[in-house]
Formats: sequence, structure tokens, C-alpha cells
Amino acid sequence: MEELVGVTACVIGDMASRPNFGLNELDFVFSTLVVGSIMNFVLMYLLAPTMSSSAQTLPGIFASSPTSHMFEPGPYGLLSRFGTVIYKGTIFAAVGFAAGLVGTAISNGLIKMRKKMDPNFETPNKPPPTVLNAITWAIHMGVSSNLRYQTLNGIEFLLAKGFPPFLFKSSVVVLRCLNNILGGMSFVILARLTGSQSVDGGKASTTNDDGLAEEKQKLVEASDELEAKESTSK
Repeated sequence: MEELVGVTACVIGDMASRPNFGLNELDFVFSTLVVGSIMNFVLMYLLAPTMSSSAQTLPGIFASSPTSHMFEPGPYGLLSRFGTVIYKGTIFAAVGFAAGLVGTAISNGLIKMRKKMDPNFETPNKPPPTVLNAITWAIHMGVSSNLRYQTLNGIEFLLAKGFPPFLFKSSVVVLRCLNNILGGMSFVILARLTGSQSVDGGKASTTNDDGLAEEKQKLVEASDELEAKESTSK
């Protein structure tokens, strides 16, 4: 369900942040789809409270911090709760980097395979660099996703106290869909800033300039021919 709803909402947010609803950057959208699918699976596996993987405390210096999120009920101090933010951010960033490496390599590999099968196929933009795109995903997950994860859990904790069960569950679905859409939109902004997904607009602008120059030259030549005919007729 997380893969279906979460990734779909993330891709919608991703496309909504791109010109022409991402139709000119479908290669980037495809990369987001692949990376997002891998990342969602890994994060859900790590966050799921199973009998075998659940821990009573966090490791190392974060042992006194909440294990789930910073707003988790309990006798935790402000510093301990901030430790959860740091710990979760590190985990999220590591997952984002690994998923970014694997997902970007897969999407770029599939695009190369398509080019070999169809020599006339051309992507509208330069494929995102694997390592740079992975670093961008790591920053996005460690900062944006982590902070949204902490905030969302805090909001849900408050809603659970004041809303009846049905209304609470409905609000959770809406909030998590909006969260994934916001995540997709924020990633596009970050990818533009880091340069991992830069639109290759140079070719288009060069082509347009060349076309305008040719049209101008044709008009000049036509004007010269017209003047020559007029002078001959005189």
C-alpha cells in the first residue's frame, strides 16, 4: 500500500513541480519512480515494528532518545528528542544514498538499453550523474524527509487525542498523501539546486537561434532580389 499510494503521490508531486507537468522531463520522472520505489521499500522495512527487528533503545550515544520519533510519549528531555532527529536523519540519508545509487544506475541502464534497441530514440535531457543524484537523494532524505517524518508523527499524535477513530484514520491518509506530494516537489527543487537533474535547454535555444538567423538571411536575400528586379525594370 505504501508503494502504491506513497510512490504515486511522490511522482505526482515531482511532475507537478516540472514545466508542462513533467512531460518534457519524463526521463527524470522515471528516475524518481525507480529510486522512490526502492527507497520506500527499504524505509518501510526498517521502520516496521517487527518482533525480530524492533529495539528497545537506540544504539550508542542515542540510547536515551526516543526510538520512533521525537514526539514519542515518555520522559525524554529536549536533547534526547533532538538526538532522535539526528539518528533518524542519518538513517534516512544512508538509505537515500544507497537507493539513489542503485535506482539511478538502473534507470540510466534501462535508458541506454532502449537506445541500443532503438537508435533513433533520444532522451530530452542529459542522464543524471549517478553519484551526484545519490548525494542529492541523501540530502533530501536526511533533511526534508526526516523533518517531515518527525512533524507528521507529531501532528498525528495530537489528532489521535482529539479525533474519533474514523476521522483520525481518514486524516492520516490525507496527511500522508500530501506529505509524499510535498516530498516529490521538494526533491525537484533540490535536484535543480545541486545540478543533478539539469534541463538540457541549450540545444533547443541554439536550434531556435539558428532558425531565426536563417529566416533573417532569407528575408534579406529576398529583399535584395526585389530591389535588383526593380532597378532592372527601370
